[in-house]
Amino acid sequence: MSRPASDPSGFLSGFYISFWIPTAVLTAALVIKLPSIIRWWRDPLLRAVGGLLLLACAVFVFCTPSTIARVNRLTGVPNISAPWCYALITAFSGSCLLLVITWRNGPSDRSAATRRAMRRVISAYSGVIVALWVLFLLAGPHEERLRDLDTYYATTPFLREEILLYVVAHGVACLITSRLIRDWVRTEGLDAWLRRGLKLLGAGYALNLVFDAVKLTAVVARWCGRDLDWLSTHLAPPVAALSAILIAAGFILPHAGQYLHDRRRVRLAHRELRPLYRLLRGANGEGVPFALRATPELRLTRRETFIRDGLLPLARHIDPGLGTRSYDAALGLGHPPERARALAAAVSILDAIENRAGTAEPASLAGPPDITSLLREIGAVSRALRRPGDIAAVRAGAADPVGRPRVRAGWSRSSPRP
Repeated sequence: MSRPASDPSGFLSGFYISFWIPTAVLTAALVIKLPSIIRWWRDPLLRAVGGLLLLACAVFVFCTPSTIARVNRLTGVPNISAPWCYALITAFSGSCLLLVITWRNGPSDRSAATRRAMRRVISAYSGVIVALWVLFLLAGPHEERLRDLDTYYATTPFLREEILLYVVAHGVACLITSRLIRDWVRTEGLDAWLRRGLKLLGAGYALNLVFDAVKLTAVVARWCGRDLDWLSTHLAPPVAALSAILIAAGFILPHAGQYLHDRRRVRLAHRELRPLYRLLRGANGEGVPFALRATPELRLTRRETFIRDGLLPLARHIDPGLGTRSYDAALGLGHPPERARALAAAVSILDAIENRAGTAEPASLAGPPDITSLLREIGAVSRALRRPGDIAAVRAGAADPVGRPRVRAGWSRSSPRP
């Protein structure tokens, strides 16, 4: 039997992706998902995802040429890695279909139809795995091939059927999975990170179909007496590696993306409160205790607590009439209502700090006003403090209340005015 020819263009022979790269990415995805899988082990969707990632890692570990040679040497059987790798790929294909069934029907669906469909998938792909080993045993002894077994033995009885069987089984599973993911991506109301992850999964399974098409083309070319072995030897491996990387990234992105988004949101909220925090720290002469190992969430909570605790003693120094006039002045300057409320609150806080420093207390106050709304809107107030020019303009406009409309004073949960 003649040796397969190399890539005639010489281009693909230089395009190589180590199988250990997708293995590392898939392992990272499995590690990220593992806590959830262990915690909610009874969730069939998580079990399906965990099984798929574990089998995908095993596929790339055992399909590496160095591992293939080691397994053949340890067992003493030439090409024993072939049915083993084919069986892992087939099991991965079955896991894809099980994941499809779980996604399509929902993790809580335990109907007879769903259980029957899952049993059929398990039975069918278990039968394929058994058939792969039987065909390998029937083929008899043969020469060891580490990289080009699919095309080298494409015309050998029993091995020919074995190669065709695993490629078709893998292709059917990837076709159904990619179709479901495509339909799911079009569903309205999906989380943005989940949608991006599904798009990466769809691209990964689409590349799997390219892998199957390339393998099948090279095998059929052998049947027809032509030599397109370079498709299987040089093109299929990097396509499979890219596919695995995209699939792993598709599982990682929704979790990692949401995590990074939440961390960024916490950090921005912490930074947003800095002007109000500094103002109250200067007025009170103290600040939040520094903790070297505090998490961003804890630092944000401490800063929010400090601000609210600092505002409570200022309540009796807040002039409700000034808050009303400031709100009207801000509206008169063209600020929208939400921005006007924040500017009015900032003016009232600055005035209260000055009143407390000068031991002045408005005589018109029968009791401390309700500052519930102010405590709830500390972020907007802190943003307003970043624009001292706007605050100065509002204070100037609120300084003379003559001719300005007056409304019920005070901070209330339901009132739109401060």
